[in-house]
Amino acid sequence: MPAALAGRHVPARGPPSGPADFLIVAIGASAGGLEACRRLIDAMPDSIGMSFILVQHLDPNHDSMLVELLASHTKMTVSQAVDGVLLAPDNLYVIPPGVYLSVTSGILHLSEPEARHGARLPFDYLLRSLAEDAASRTACVVLSGTGSDGSEGLKALKARGGFIIAQDPKEAEYDGMPLSAILTGSVDLTLKASAIPAALANRDRARETDAPALNDLQKNEAEDGLTAIIDLLRSQTSHDFTLYKQGTLRRRIERRIAMGAGNAHDMAGYLTALRSDPAELELLAKDLLINVTSFFRDVKVFDYLATTMLPDLVGGHVANQPLRIWIAGCSTGEETYSLVMLLREEITASKRNVKLQIFASDVDADAVALAREGLYPLTIAAEVSAERLARFFSKEERGYKVSPELRASVVFAVQDVLSDPPFSKIDFISCRNLLIYLGHEA
Repeated sequence: MPAALAGRHVPARGPPSGPADFLIVAIGASAGGLEACRRLIDAMPDSIGMSFILVQHLDPNHDSMLVELLASHTKMTVSQAVDGVLLAPDNLYVIPPGVYLSVTSGILHLSEPEARHGARLPFDYLLRSLAEDAASRTACVVLSGTGSDGSEGLKALKARGGFIIAQDPKEAEYDGMPLSAILTGSVDLTLKASAIPAALANRDRARETDAPALNDLQKNEAEDGLTAIIDLLRSQTSHDFTLYKQGTLRRRIERRIAMGAGNAHDMAGYLTALRSDPAELELLAKDLLINVTSFFRDVKVFDYLATTMLPDLVGGHVANQPLRIWIAGCSTGEETYSLVMLLREEITASKRNVKLQIFASDVDADAVALAREGLYPLTIAAEVSAERLARFFSKEERGYKVSPELRASVVFAVQDVLSDPPFSKIDFISCRNLLIYLGHEA
């Protein structure tokens, strides 16, 4: 690593703990981010026992003064990140200008940006590495900034158990990055900068979940608590999770307990809190509705559809009858629109006049609302080709909006496939985001 990348570094206080001993907090910001970060660390306790990594968009051709500007606001050790340093608690590592940061086995690595030209997305780069390395003990904080850096990386982090906070867009000097994060549907909390440290402390409070193995009595109590929570959700909300995989539900509930929800420390305490707190019950229901998706997720599947299945489906379809497609578990719409793009391209290539009737449904009303809106962060350019972006989207200040042609092909609906009637006379069903979360009986 060139010496120029090393920059200034203040050695960590005391010997570093093992990487599994503390929460890693990745902070992303650009315009207006310095002031937001100051507010955040001003509200931080003197010794919070976490490790912080700040990715602030910087001019690659000028030295950064961030270390000096932030050091006076905290008793943590503030240093410019150095390649090969083992993360330590009560340290704030600041990205140097012109580089990318990643974490492997709890060690910081600096590298040259992958893209020499165009948009650089250093926060996405860091979050993806943390999703691979330490997702369940990583928190992502998105502060003031323009653009959408971080929106793709945080989805990967959330999918593996990470915790996501966005600064309240109303407080942010520039709301682009927080709004883009919120649009992903993966943000756990939206807070003012000064409230973020308390939320992080709540999240970190139960990281002793690597606790001793439960005895038979404790296991039975935990099972009884889970069953009672599912019953409560069924009777008090519009969602029935009885036929969902119990292991998935348990992990999600334990995650909320780890976040400090209901001020509970175990399943029994959380059940007691839920019985007296309808707002937390609704938040739990929403958290259990797992929305993890992206455009052309698992590229090989879509390549197979485009080259093998869809040509036969379109080419062999009866004339003068609509081709009816159902996407069950559509989440926020990315898979639906991906499939419609392929179908539109195949219809054009085959020169057949095939009318599409696409039905997309999900049990999560908020996710369906985002799908109907069809507005996605600028970072989808990493998933959708330039040709498809030009044909099927219009670029707006906050992101890419699906074209009227694409949107008009789809009827979105809130539907619980376990209890509501299915769509009929369907030629093709996609349910990739659904079956993996359900038990065998469902």
